[in-house]
Amino acid sequence: MANSKYKLKEKKAIIIGGGPAGLTAAYEFQKHTDIYPTVIEMSDYWGGISRTVDYKGNKIDIGGHRFFSKSDVVMQWWNDILPIFSDLNEVKISYQNKASVVKIGNDTTIDDDNVLLVRKRKSRIFFKRKFYDYPISLTPETVRKIGYISTMQIGFSYIKALIFPIRNPKTLDAFFINRFGKRLYEMFFKDYTEKVWGIPCSEISAEWGAQRIKGLSIKKTIAHFLKTIFVKKKNEINQKDTETSLIEYFLYPKFGPGQMWEQVAEKVNAANGKLVTNSKVIQINTEGKTIKSVVTENILNGEKTEIVGDYFLSTMPIIELIETLNCEIPEHVKEVAAGLCYRDFITVGLLLKSIQHEVEDNWIYIQDADVHVGRLQIFNNWSPFLVKDKTTTWVGLEYFCNETDDMWKKTEAEMGALAIAEMTKLGFIKSNEDVLDYVVIKMPKTYPAYFGTYSRFEELREFTDSFNNLFLVGRNGMHKYNNQDHSMLTAIQAVQNIKNGITDKSNIWAINTEQEYHEEK
Repeated sequence: MANSKYKLKEKKAIIIGGGPAGLTAAYEFQKHTDIYPTVIEMSDYWGGISRTVDYKGNKIDIGGHRFFSKSDVVMQWWNDILPIFSDLNEVKISYQNKASVVKIGNDTTIDDDNVLLVRKRKSRIFFKRKFYDYPISLTPETVRKIGYISTMQIGFSYIKALIFPIRNPKTLDAFFINRFGKRLYEMFFKDYTEKVWGIPCSEISAEWGAQRIKGLSIKKTIAHFLKTIFVKKKNEINQKDTETSLIEYFLYPKFGPGQMWEQVAEKVNAANGKLVTNSKVIQINTEGKTIKSVVTENILNGEKTEIVGDYFLSTMPIIELIETLNCEIPEHVKEVAAGLCYRDFITVGLLLKSIQHEVEDNWIYIQDADVHVGRLQIFNNWSPFLVKDKTTTWVGLEYFCNETDDMWKKTEAEMGALAIAEMTKLGFIKSNEDVLDYVVIKMPKTYPAYFGTYSRFEELREFTDSFNNLFLVGRNGMHKYNNQDHSMLTAIQAVQNIKNGITDKSNIWAINTEQEYHEEK
């Protein structure tokens, strides 16, 4: 650490939110500066949506968090917190674009608790009660399942999209059609995507596809498939030139993603960082274009505290940030902030005696529109240590909704009954007698949406960027559907800007707008 002892006169950074971005920022301040970090977290846990929920010894990863990044900086960062253990003899790991095959596990064992496991990636699509590779691969089995006529229609549709693409696509359906052809889009993208967002793809910005799908295409999928046939496989973690949806291995904390962030919080605390839980920021005080302090309220006892700082990093939803700013805010900025939309998330954990299909998957994407569930997580396959009794199957059913929807308002018993009924309908269990237990976890504002007033987001960004010592980072802080590593990179960049006296935030906003991640060379 750059300075592990707190001095009264040193500068202070106030970080709102203890998720991946907030904790990364705190740790980076301690490693690279003499700035003293204070992290303010509204809940009593660390990691945000990347936390691990423990239910009677069975652990839930909310939404699933593969520890994979094209950024060498992030891969090394994770490995510095939790060393890698693998039962593979060798794994190809590369940092700073230099690759080498190294032996793994010499200094760690499976009995060590604080380790990253090397996990095999497998996800499939479940469509019309059949399994398909994810992403779709052109194999004889796939053609047989789809049917020869449908396969030909997919091919002709794709050729049409290549010859007559939609010019300057503005909406997500146009983006998908250009990338995959209309027929494949309608079969394997449309229903699932609209299940996730709750509105037609024609009302979602193409920017979501450009950010989340990146370089994945039919050509990339075919090339990857041919490579697996003709090129000898190597066990590779970083897979720098592999599209995210084609990753074959990833790292994963032994006890789920929250383990990573609990470890980071411990390191920040050990280096005299200040960690505040159960406290909500209710007011942000300004003086001109400078943030001076925040006022927090303890959600347990109502006690209010003013915390003064020199730099302020916010990961809180922008709509809440604008509401708490104690200054004159232009009406058009208020309008844009109030119109930002989010998609909320419910996980139903089902503990099963058995499951009907043989599943080695991390995720199973439920494409069919006759059920509400969007994805299944098989927690056993993320890490066997997430499951208390290895003879049981621990499954998470993922539902997407809005806080105003009837689904969000369902009781735990009602959501449990819905999950059991849909698992039965899909054929994964025979009846509710296969279910040993269940739990329901609700997460508001999980996914920042690319509709509502998002098309006017630049108006909001221009206003928040005008505060010289305010830096927005992370998924909700920037209203960008970032992965965990992107959120970390925004925090790392913000700390570097502060260290170097840079008040322009454009390099932070630029992260994840290109196909290759931004990283230090």
